[in-house]
Amino acid sequence: MGRSLILETSFLVDFERENDRGVPGPALAFLEAHADDRLYITFTVAGELAAGLTLSNRARWQEFVAPFHVLAFNHDVAWEYGRAWRHLQANRQLIGANELWIAATGLAYRMPIVTRNAGHYGRVPDLQVETYRS
Repeated sequence: MGRSLILETSFLVDFERENDRGVPGPALAFLEAHADDRLYITFTVAGELAAGLTLSNRARWQEFVAPFHVLAFNHDVAWEYGRAWRHLQANRQLIGANELWIAATGLAYRMPIVTRNAGHYGRVPDLQVETYRS
């Protein structure tokens, strides 16, 4: 068994598009290169996917998220959210609330976030960030 990784929304949107178009791209290549890793999504990512038009059908949404382990909200996630928010606010570098919840989950569970949005996530102290496309 490899590492544990959290797949962020941008990654999953790219992966869904690659699947729908039948055209392999960077998201699929990343998954193939990390076939031994355990893949997670956060409760926030699951909600963002459910809010999207392409996965607005519950059965399709459940099928899409089924391969991934969903990380739950807990007190550690809430604490890390507050800690990161204070730091980002003090440095005038706030990111979106959903991104901050995803980052807080990564911090609480001590797992890297896989994203193409490294600029935002890179602002969060101590958060491990992996990109899958340049």
